[in-house]
Amino acid sequence: MDYSNLRKILHTPGWSDAQERTLLEPYTYISANPGKEFRGKLIDAFNVWLKVPEEDLKVVTRIVRMLHNASLLMDDVEDNSELRRGLPVAHTIYGIPQTINTANYVYFLAIEELLSLRDTTSKGKKKDVDVVGLVTDELLHLHRGQGLDLFWRDTLTCPTEKEYVDMVLGKAGGLLRLAVKLMMAKSESEVDYVPLVNLISVWFQIRDDYMNLQSTEYEANKGYCEDLTEGKFSFPVVHGVRADNSNRQILNVLQKKTTSVSLKKHVVDYLRDETKSFDYTRKIIVDLQNQIQDEIRDLGGNKYLEIAIKSLALKDDE
Repeated sequence: MDYSNLRKILHTPGWSDAQERTLLEPYTYISANPGKEFRGKLIDAFNVWLKVPEEDLKVVTRIVRMLHNASLLMDDVEDNSELRRGLPVAHTIYGIPQTINTANYVYFLAIEELLSLRDTTSKGKKKDVDVVGLVTDELLHLHRGQGLDLFWRDTLTCPTEKEYVDMVLGKAGGLLRLAVKLMMAKSESEVDYVPLVNLISVWFQIRDDYMNLQSTEYEANKGYCEDLTEGKFSFPVVHGVRADNSNRQILNVLQKKTTSVSLKKHVVDYLRDETKSFDYTRKIIVDLQNQIQDEIRDLGGNKYLEIAIKSLALKDDE
């Protein structure tokens, strides 16, 4: 390379397709092993009501998928996870620095994708919605929720149920709200579906917390009671700790971030038999499922959304 007149040949840094593929490897890895695609199903179901133009809907779906998978890359690093969907997590293969950089890069790729939505209209009717501001707002909520979750874990601070629900609205609700808000911005409908989205988000996370400590399927995909190894204040754990503040058994096990099956089984038995936390959690999940069904009915009914919710509804033996 000739450096004698470098100023004249320096422009935008060069970037090849091969370099792009290399940088995206951790993201490509996690994307190649999709989960149940529940968020994608919800987007399709809400579109029964919103009727977003096909091209706009494709963009929204891509944005949400990119942000979701990028956030999973970061979550696995922050939680020191070992398995994701039954396979080794990306950072154990590609390293923590590369995985973090890739996740951040994909956030910006999603913003770049978002710009294509700014000037499109729906059947000539343009809504005055700042989609970049909308997405930024929800990503702030997501990171605030994640930040609280990490703070509670790392300082062994048990939140109240109200604090837990507020955290979930940010961490778990952010991306789903983002998707539906973008769809609402590109729809002729004036109906506000955000309250329903919030209900679904809280139900989904509490159900996920319950299944992590109860489901053999979750054990196969993520490891036995992984939330206890992470030291996470999941919903059953919050109830169990708050049920008897004088008993520190749960807190002591969480603090250890143990991989011991016998210790984790002890906590599960305690939550089941002593504090009845699984009974309580199950009652809340079923109640939220009923509220969601009532809300869907009040909004005019949506069989595709009902099917999506029913697919994850707790069964009698769970």
